Amino acid sequence: MKAVILAGGFGKRLKPLTDERPKPMIEVLDKPIIEWQIKWLTNHGINDVILCVGYMKEHIVDHIGSGSKLGINAYYTVEDTPLGTGGALKNAETLLSNEEKFFLLNGDILTNINPIRLKNELSSGIEATIAVVPLPSPFGIVQIDNNSKVVGFAEKPKITQFWINAGVYCLSNKIFDYLPESGNIETTALPALVKDKKLKAARFDNAFWRSIDSHKDIEEAAKEIDTISK
Repeated sequence: MKAVILAGGFGKRLKPLTDERPKPMIEVLDKPIIEWQIKWLTNHGINDVILCVGYMKEHIVDHIGSGSKLGINAYYTVEDTPLGTGGALKNAETLLSNEEKFFLLNGDILTNINPIRLKNELSSGIEATIAVVPLPSPFGIVQIDNNSKVVGFAEKPKITQFWINAGVYCLSNKIFDYLPESGNIETTALPALVKDKKLKAARFDNAFWRSIDSHKDIEEAAKEIDTISK
């Protein structure tokens, strides 16, 4: 199976770092995000990777090249103008025409979830599976009993009553019937799949997952990756 990495965004919230390089090339522990992602994919036997590039694309193309040094076969599609996440995937349709199923991931996440679980959940009548993780609290919380006594503290816990999109999917080739020429998959294809009852979620309760959206995320991701790598 092939995997698609959406790597064409501007990364405006990470300025000024993204004034000089695209977001997937931001380094965590001296390694670009996109390299961490490729390592994760190859760890699960996924070696054919399509990179949807746009903003400052030459940095990614120059670094990854054919992909051979990272153990993959790299393919590229280019957005001359921003197409959104849905449009970027639609732009890669010809490279996926022979694939019944494929993986898709956002180019700004770090995780160790098992993507093969997503493939296994893609059963008859389901056209897409989405990885979901517990909502991570940005704050520490105060634990209070029924008498308003403080009984403890929890530092940035996972809030398991709510689940968020982890930005990792397994999709059938029929997804292209739902994709826009320009626009985001989250606001176009996914709601349409929900309406047709063709979208399923796979919950990952205890996986490592971090979206790199701020300078603080880079620091925290470095600590977390360093911990799980030991």
